[in-house]
Amino acid sequence: MEENKNPEQEEVEIVETSIDGLKISNDAVATYAGIAISEVQGVYGMSGGFAGITEAISGKKNFSKGIKVEVTEKSAKIDVNIVVEYGARIPDVAFEIQNIVKKSVESMTGLKVSEVNVHVNGVHMANVEDKEESEENIEE
Repeated sequence: MEENKNPEQEEVEIVETSIDGLKISNDAVATYAGIAISEVQGVYGMSGGFAGITEAISGKKNFSKGIKVEVTEKSAKIDVNIVVEYGARIPDVAFEIQNIVKKSVESMTGLKVSEVNVHVNGVHMANVEDKEESEENIEE
């Protein structure tokens, strides 16, 4: 039997951890990571998936946007896709994300975070975009 899986529609897999039979989903871990990332200075936003459409329809912020999580019985591997602010030092932003995500997920879930991989997918240049918008407004 063949499975037709859309890579954009990832199943929420519930994995049982060793902490008193507690079950933690990949989505819950991704949400904890997303909330932690939102506190890091230099991050413009998350990148990837159809979360932007979901946010627009529901009006709710999707903190798991751009985050892929693989949870095993006792550990988690986290991949983060971000867009940084222009002028932010990328290695510093990535290092801060790794530290805050590891600390947050481990304290909230009890899982050991084995990896936090940060993928920078773009740079947001506020001055250029603001200038273009103001020029468009002048032309109208």
